[in-house]
Amino acid sequence: MKILVILSRIPWPLEKGDKLRAYHQLRCLSKNNEIVLFALNDNRNINEAEAKRQLLPYCSSIRFCNLRKINILWNIVKAFFRGKPLQVGYFYSCRAKKALQQLIAETNPDRVFCQLVRTAEYGKNLPMPTTIDYQDTLSQGIFRREQKAFFLLKPFFKLEYKRLQRYEDKVFEWFDHKTIISKPDRDCLTHPRKEEVTIIPNGVDHQYFTPSVKEKRYDLIFNGNMSYPPNINASKLLAKKILPIVHQTLPDTTLLLSGAQPHEQVKALQSEKITVSGWVDDIRENYAMSRVFIAPMQIGTGLQNKLLEAMSMKLPCITSDLANASLGAEPGTEILTGNTPETFAQHIVRLLTDSNAAESLSEKGHQFILRTFDWEKATEILENVITAERK
Repeated sequence: MKILVILSRIPWPLEKGDKLRAYHQLRCLSKNNEIVLFALNDNRNINEAEAKRQLLPYCSSIRFCNLRKINILWNIVKAFFRGKPLQVGYFYSCRAKKALQQLIAETNPDRVFCQLVRTAEYGKNLPMPTTIDYQDTLSQGIFRREQKAFFLLKPFFKLEYKRLQRYEDKVFEWFDHKTIISKPDRDCLTHPRKEEVTIIPNGVDHQYFTPSVKEKRYDLIFNGNMSYPPNINASKLLAKKILPIVHQTLPDTTLLLSGAQPHEQVKALQSEKITVSGWVDDIRENYAMSRVFIAPMQIGTGLQNKLLEAMSMKLPCITSDLANASLGAEPGTEILTGNTPETFAQHIVRLLTDSNAAESLSEKGHQFILRTFDWEKATEILENVITAERK
């Protein structure tokens, strides 16, 4: 079957969660189907030739459509006055819509698969069966950011939250089939028939993220796209509130903040005991050089790929109840969870001073990931959803 996949970003390099999910879904779907890829691009720094080289093994046709900054600004303004979410306006372009229509006429796909509601305007009202992957409940992510936002920004986030919530309900009616990354995200949808949305979890490449023995240079590691607000928030919590409590007991504890595009607020956390690495070509090196992985997420939605990777590499992991709600690991046995700086600090001290506890947690967490998260199994479910007939 020929499947047209519409993405809001080029899925290479894999420094963001939506790109990682899209890349592996393309890879797995291509085994039984012909893939036509249409990806928007708002980042002129991406090497499009290299991205195509990486994606061509899985796609028969690839079309990238660059979004111009002046058009993005104008479309945001139009979205504001039309009552649409601003991030939907950000990713919509009449020029891109025409390019997509031309691609559809040229390739005549049997099915269309859109990732994130940002691309819903491109996928609605098409003649063939369509599927939308909500991935995360974006409205809930904005709601959580509004709770932590500077008071002058709260009205902006509140408006975007309400618009996204209404838009997510509309999108439900536009598409034949719907998917999402986790049950907690599906529960956040407000549509009365949200139970019809199929849960498609992420996976992890267990052949790539394998346990590795290296000299430990860091006690703690937190990894992710460091320009993403939930990761910025978690980094600041780690550096300013959690680590000082740990230092009261273990004054030499070190922290590695690892990931692409570190925000200025993250760069400012660099110190004698805190390293900000930025992008690394092989994140496995940073995982292997660290003793404990911690992701104290306070805002955001979806499934944390960083936890899947760290547990696949057999690191003992600590996270928040919020992040573990999507992960589903057993607290105290497969992962340690907390919600306050004091609790996170207690967990860190325990794992750094009790090797038996750390080894038991890492082993049980590793076994949990191996049996629960697999790209091939997850995408098999997705393939059945996409290729189904219209209801």
